[in-house]
Amino acid sequence: MWLLQLPSIPKLSTPFLHGGGTLRSAPTAITFPTPSAPSSMPTIRAMKSMQGKVVCATNDKTVAVEVTRLAPHPKYKRRVRKKKRYQAHDPDNQFKVGDIVQLLKSRPISKTKTFVAVSVPKRDSTNKPLDEASSSSGDIGIPLESQQQA
Repeated sequence: MWLLQLPSIPKLSTPFLHGGGTLRSAPTAITFPTPSAPSSMPTIRAMKSMQGKVVCATNDKTVAVEVTRLAPHPKYKRRVRKKKRYQAHDPDNQFKVGDIVQLLKSRPISKTKTFVAVSVPKRDSTNKPLDEASSSSGDIGIPLESQQQA
């Protein structure tokens, strides 16, 4: 039965097996190389600021801000709106319900507050017309038939 013969395994004697003795061969430590990120790849950073709408401002120095983001649906791959509420620090109680604020990440202020609410500057929505004819005809700048010269 030469197929059933196994190679001989060296016996190790330890103080824990069959009485005393010394360990003949110590196991070697296996070290794995640490993976390093390539220098050409940029580091991935977490989102530090978000923008949302104040939905509750009844607490003192705290506002609840609802942040809406678009994320793909896991099955249908269509972009759907995901809403999440965050508690933010408002030291001067300056924000009211409906205000648009920016949330900046900070150190934990309490158990649920890790953001500071900052006001967002208003956008300039000044759409100046190019000439008087386009302003009287509407938004798209095409003159009406009654305004065209024949």
